[in-house]
Amino acid sequence: MTAFRDRTEAGQKLAEKLTQFAGRSDVIVLALPRGGVPVAFEIAKALKAPLDVFVVRKLGVPGHEELAMGAIASGGVAVINDSVVGPSHIPLRVIQAVAAGELKELNRRDRVYRGDRALPDVRDRIVILTDDGMATGSTMRAAVAALRRLGPARTVVASPTASPAACAELSREADECVCIMTPDPYYAVGVWYDDFSQTTDQEVRELLEKASIETNGPLKRGA
Repeated sequence: MTAFRDRTEAGQKLAEKLTQFAGRSDVIVLALPRGGVPVAFEIAKALKAPLDVFVVRKLGVPGHEELAMGAIASGGVAVINDSVVGPSHIPLRVIQAVAAGELKELNRRDRVYRGDRALPDVRDRIVILTDDGMATGSTMRAAVAALRRLGPARTVVASPTASPAACAELSREADECVCIMTPDPYYAVGVWYDDFSQTTDQEVRELLEKASIETNGPLKRGA
């Protein structure tokens, strides 16, 4: 049933679907940590594009956490999902309480992965937003919504594997969505990997540092 040996192979195969972006100075690859980073590293290396992480935390409705009422992301971006908040009559204090909790984890991850460096400026650039798989696609949808606030010229979602519904939804949300395989029934992301072991914070840091050397050199950081 598996399609990929590991995230490295998945990234290499996904890079083959993105060759139209190779060698362009306006392309940047952003990974959803942690599992998206090994995949994105292979894409960035193949395309000779800079790599960074885009940390996003979904704001789940209390008691129904899979339902996103909004999201916060790297760069101080906050997005409210009015189609959920309005009909559900979710009070502002509840949104603020959930956001405060998620902000702690977002800041922790930003410090661990990026140190004191700011998120790179993505304005007017083509952003390839990558994860290792999309079952419901809710986190990626939140990431796309948050990224849109930063003004990229084009947002391309890239995932080795996704459910048919998630891939279809992200094709509408982003400018483009590239999925190698969309099996039905989908089960879960890990089903489609021989090795789906957890990616560690240390591995993320090492891949980001390696990418800064092997692709286009250190990223130019935005304010």
